[in-house]
Amino acid sequence: MIRPAIVLLTFFTLLTGVAYPLTFTLFGADSLRPGAFATVADGPDVFWTRPSVGTPKASSGSNLGPTNPAFLAAVKARVERVKSAHPTQAKPVPAELVTASGSGIDPHLSPLAVRYQVDRVAAARHVSRERLLELIDDMTEPRFLGVFGEPRVNVVLLNQRLADL
Repeated sequence: MIRPAIVLLTFFTLLTGVAYPLTFTLFGADSLRPGAFATVADGPDVFWTRPSVGTPKASSGSNLGPTNPAFLAAVKARVERVKSAHPTQAKPVPAELVTASGSGIDPHLSPLAVRYQVDRVAAARHVSRERLLELIDDMTEPRFLGVFGEPRVNVVLLNQRLADL
């Protein structure tokens, strides 16, 4: 009576613990191009996302605190990069353009942070500023249940729509 149980346990352990994961790992490695999970959005003609300090596989943010010298240096360098890419912008750089999200991979920005980038993208794409502002308004997601959180824009989806213009 115990023999069939041991045989089934061994069979399903090998099937679900070895064969299944190995098959999909090998299939995935052969079928996906390098960087298939990455979203590179740092050119002048696209809206930039938050800085990423992690990888989607790890799904974790930075552990550096706000007083850590390495964190401060990284943020300062990011501020200079954003300012140099937006010379016509007189407003302060939105914090979310220079700091990572808690997970390190959040695709959302506030409408303010996306609007900050409009002049750069409009000039690079030869699209009117007004058309980009309309697109941002269309892509702005409201507060969850009308109460929780803040309005937000999924920059990955925004850039996909931008490519269709």
